Amino acid sequence: MRQSGGMTTAEGWTAAVRDRLAPGRLLPLGVAEDGAWITERAVRQVLDGAAAAVRGVVPGGLRVGPDPDGEPGPEPLPVPPGALPPGPLRITAEFGAVAGRPLPEVSEELRTALLGAADGIGLRVAAVDLRVTELLDAAPAEGPAAPPPGRPSPATDDPVALAVLRVEGVAGVTDALGPPVRRSGEVLRVELAVTAGRRPLDVARAARSAATAAAVGATAVTVLVSELR
Repeated sequence: MRQSGGMTTAEGWTAAVRDRLAPGRLLPLGVAEDGAWITERAVRQVLDGAAAAVRGVVPGGLRVGPDPDGEPGPEPLPVPPGALPPGPLRITAEFGAVAGRPLPEVSEELRTALLGAADGIGLRVAAVDLRVTELLDAAPAEGPAAPPPGRPSPATDDPVALAVLRVEGVAGVTDALGPPVRRSGEVLRVELAVTAGRRPLDVARAARSAATAAAVGATAVTVLVSELR
């Protein structure tokens, strides 16, 4: 079957593996008042799984960024360095299409799956852009290798971290992007991992409440979800 242009399947897999190894951007969870962000790597883990479950789809590159047509939201809480500010997001996904199903039907099912998975994370996604990079006679025998497991949780006796660890759905505090609890004057940020299968936004909200109650002198508390375990 003729290819539609763009990357080959092997090149797409290589790019996908490279993307999985990098944390990527920090994406806003929920609304501005939630004060929560999540790494793009953790988001891709969920979205790639949703895409792979669609019959006739071979997932390729995937990015999540700000929706250029959306209006940015307020920023009542400090935005972490390198993070996108609160506001609507847009998913851009490439995929190979396997013969046997009408392309419009596959595309619509994939768009629905990605929107549903994003909502299950807690992302405010306004649009999904899809691009077919290859037309295939059959699905490849193997997909890209799974990403390596996250680093073990650091030991801590910080009272804020200990309060967060008691929150249901928190798999551990992490230090992938800095110390588990970062203080800067009256601003405090907690970095954590969420148990796979739990909605990151809901866990982040509960963790932020616990951190706020345990923090002394902090007037602004935010949460960063670095991974899903």
